[in-house]
Amino acid sequence: MATLAGLGKVIREQLFVWGRAPLPKPEGGEEKFVPSVCLQCPAGCGILVRVVGRRAVKIEGNPMHPLNEGLLCPKGQAALYLLYDPDRIRGPLRRVGERGSGQWEPISWEEAIGEVVTRLLEIRQRGEPHTVAFMYGRARGQMAPLIRRFMTAYGSPNTISNESLSLQAEKTANLLTQGINDLLVYDLDNTNYLLSFGASLLEAWHPTVRHLSTYGHMRRGRPIRGKIVTIDPRLSVTAAKSDEWIPIKPGTDAALALGMAHVMIQSQMYDEEFVANHTFGFEDFEDPETGETHKGFKTLVLEEYPPSQVSEITDVPVSTIMRIAGEFAANRPEAVAVAKKGARHAGIASIYNGMAIHGLNALVGNLDVPGGILVQRPAPCAGWPPLNLDGLAQKGLQQERFDQARSRLFPLAESVYQKVAQNVLERNPYPLNTLFLYYTNPAFSAPHGEMFYEAFKEIPFIVDFTPFMSDSAAYADLILPDHTFLERYQDDIADGLGFPVVGLRQPVVEPLYDTRNAGDVILKIAKGLGGTVAESFPWDDFVALLRFRLQALNISWEQLLEQGVWVGPPYEGSSPGDAKWGQVVGRDRKYSSRDGRFDFYSRELRCALASMNITAQELEEWGLIAQGDEIFLPHYEPPDRAGDEANYPLLLNTYKLMAHAEGRGANVPLLQELLGPHLQERWGSWVEINPETAHHLGIADGDEVWVESPLGRIKTKARLYSGTRPEVVNMPFERGHIVGGRWAKGLGVNPNKIMAPRTGNLAGLASFSSTRVKVYKA
Repeated sequence: MATLAGLGKVIREQLFVWGRAPLPKPEGGEEKFVPSVCLQCPAGCGILVRVVGRRAVKIEGNPMHPLNEGLLCPKGQAALYLLYDPDRIRGPLRRVGERGSGQWEPISWEEAIGEVVTRLLEIRQRGEPHTVAFMYGRARGQMAPLIRRFMTAYGSPNTISNESLSLQAEKTANLLTQGINDLLVYDLDNTNYLLSFGASLLEAWHPTVRHLSTYGHMRRGRPIRGKIVTIDPRLSVTAAKSDEWIPIKPGTDAALALGMAHVMIQSQMYDEEFVANHTFGFEDFEDPETGETHKGFKTLVLEEYPPSQVSEITDVPVSTIMRIAGEFAANRPEAVAVAKKGARHAGIASIYNGMAIHGLNALVGNLDVPGGILVQRPAPCAGWPPLNLDGLAQKGLQQERFDQARSRLFPLAESVYQKVAQNVLERNPYPLNTLFLYYTNPAFSAPHGEMFYEAFKEIPFIVDFTPFMSDSAAYADLILPDHTFLERYQDDIADGLGFPVVGLRQPVVEPLYDTRNAGDVILKIAKGLGGTVAESFPWDDFVALLRFRLQALNISWEQLLEQGVWVGPPYEGSSPGDAKWGQVVGRDRKYSSRDGRFDFYSRELRCALASMNITAQELEEWGLIAQGDEIFLPHYEPPDRAGDEANYPLLLNTYKLMAHAEGRGANVPLLQELLGPHLQERWGSWVEINPETAHHLGIADGDEVWVESPLGRIKTKARLYSGTRPEVVNMPFERGHIVGGRWAKGLGVNPNKIMAPRTGNLAGLASFSSTRVKVYKA
């Protein structure tokens, strides 16, 4: 980290020389260190901000925070660029020109909030509260439940998270197998064998700093050196730093996991005691009500996924499949299989990818044991006061969700974020009258986000809570600028450790401009609406709300301000058979019994489909290949590709970099300088092409090329990279903003622009791996 810090200092000095850096020069005054929590990614690392006088001058990790223990990644180090960004929005703005024209007028906060309240009251008086939607991204701590509570009190079911773009795939697979609709924790400090299906352990898998630390501990910090095998179509930094890289054919992760399971079961190398006593659906079983015999996981795997067949599907040699299966089983239970990037970005197939990979964990009995998979314990927070909903709210909440989550189309979906644009344009299921945006930019982050520009033109009123102009904010009617995370109070409940940890953001300096905490603004709007909506929020401001919710922690508010973090009791595992085991492994089940068993045959999924009378014909229309019992078992679903292979012979694969800050890092010069270290790329975009493929196409390293899909084309630089499969091209995601600041606007290209907007029907998950392209010289 010292080397990184030194490099950062040199780069910063050079940026001042080049006239690019917005950071102010330090001024004299009292020196202090203010604890807070980073928000450059969803991890929630603790930070200490050095403040001299009225200026924040340096950010380091907080050694009191157990997640990062004083360490910090480049994104966190560069966060001062957000605070002192010269292109920040400095006060409330109202659109005066055409949508997207960039014509704004400044208005007061009182006028802006009054305009929102008036609009919402009119909609409510018409009996249409359900026509208001709130889309949000990184709503940490109490912000997400505050937004949900506000929308519920108002009477709209349309609180829409962006997790259908990524995280919800993993959560849904965990729900259908382990009964936990949440991310799990991987005890990598004690893991001896890590089987990574696309996990960016050293780049962009949060908590990144934690993983960087555990990587070092796995490799050189203990007597037993852990082995890492990375399965990924691309030679990522993580793959390059692994013991072995397996360049799998994109979209075939489930087949490889099931081929490994075949080897483990056939050779009896799995944990037979755990499987027999603590799982369901491994063997064939008889339905006690109908007497019908159902196929179990063992029969399916042995009949349909022999290594020879799996090798043809995945392009992984039979000998490799058998060897890694044996290695994985031999290291049980300190062996972990992780389903990330490619496995969870495949639409409807994402669920089965996750189920198949998580099935390997059950086979080695690594659930809730050291070196295996842990369950994140929740932080103790005071319960919310009960809601008293008026008739308008009750009626509105009974309406179908605008994104159609939990409908017959998407029975397992929590949100279907990427579907909003299409539904707006089709006025399905009803017209949308008002849209709120918080920490999200759908026009940039959704597949073929171009649709959102047209959709925004059809929505009468759009409000964005953002400190920075974005591709989506440019189409808003009102911008209510939030503080940056270095200027506001906000809690952050960390995951990734197992035991509960609550960090507290607090202002490290006074707000630089006329901005407000979005939590305060939402409370003001609720008060202005009056009636039961106002009664639902008895707090004067967001700090009062935080103090109420966090009073359950055994720490005073003053201590929390001083330390910046509260740490719960150490993680207590539970052995199979303990009374606690069923509570841990089986919590959050919504359909099936809470018996604490791992489901190879998903009773959760079967009950969910049965409760809505989803027919086999509907499943077939959704593109599901499996039939009968296979629907409820982990299995391989062939990828659904957009574009025919003859005209579009290459598969588009996108990835995130260490310097990626969910799109908001694009206007940070330091992160631009650190962009693509594996290719020495900075300040732009590129497409990685296998050298043999490039030679066949007549493309040389550095050529400008077009990357074209059936939906359009983008121009970028070609980089020849041997760590690319011949039939795949790789592009980093974060560049290509139409607005967003002087160091972001018009710089590079956004591969999402040409990506097919595919949504898997079952859980409403977006697909980022379904688009075929062709590449040719510009």
